[in-house]
Amino acid sequence: MYDIKQWRHIFKLDPAKTISDQDLEALCMSNTDAIMIGGTDNVTEDNVIQLMSRVRRYPLPLVLEISNLESIMPGFDFYFVPTVLNSTDVTFHNGLLHQALKQYGHMINFEELIFEGYVVANGDSKVAKLTRATTDLDREDIEAYAQMANDVYHLPVLYLEYSGTYGTPEMVQAARDCLTETQLFYGGGIDSLVRAQEMAQLADTIIVGNVIYDSVKEALKTTKIKERT
Repeated sequence: MYDIKQWRHIFKLDPAKTISDQDLEALCMSNTDAIMIGGTDNVTEDNVIQLMSRVRRYPLPLVLEISNLESIMPGFDFYFVPTVLNSTDVTFHNGLLHQALKQYGHMINFEELIFEGYVVANGDSKVAKLTRATTDLDREDIEAYAQMANDVYHLPVLYLEYSGTYGTPEMVQAARDCLTETQLFYGGGIDSLVRAQEMAQLADTIIVGNVIYDSVKEALKTTKIKERT
């Protein structure tokens, strides 16, 4: 069984976007710890299963981050279930999870299910608009959400998601300072090794996504955070 607490770097692939076999192989054979499949819109059973079958040829952990019930299927090592802590819509707190458990609860291996506390920080992002997230957050807000995840809900993961923009390191540090058990994921705007290194010093795990579709070469450089100096 894989230990996600040891993961420092994850490539996140959007099933609604196109990636060549050559680029996919480069990502899967890189020094990343895992591949995550997930997106906000146009995530379907067909494009998820197609991407899953392509990644499954490679010997690394594969995660499905659940965005809708239609795209849930067997064959993944882990299923990450987001609860958007700063959403104003209960659907994105526990509504989707409730529906998933009603439909699939009898067949779930709960050791494969990872509940992620999400804090969506980019108000212009698709995920912020979809989840109706309150994104005008200050340091005290971030600290409160981190305490909520770590001390109240005892969530395994807090995911600070800037979704396409590069976040403020001070805000990531604020979350970091409040976490003792919960693993801190950071995602958003990591499009270079320099940015990867900066956020990897603060977060337990960095998520690299959009740059994959702009420059695979730059995406691959981000895995150098794992090299020993």
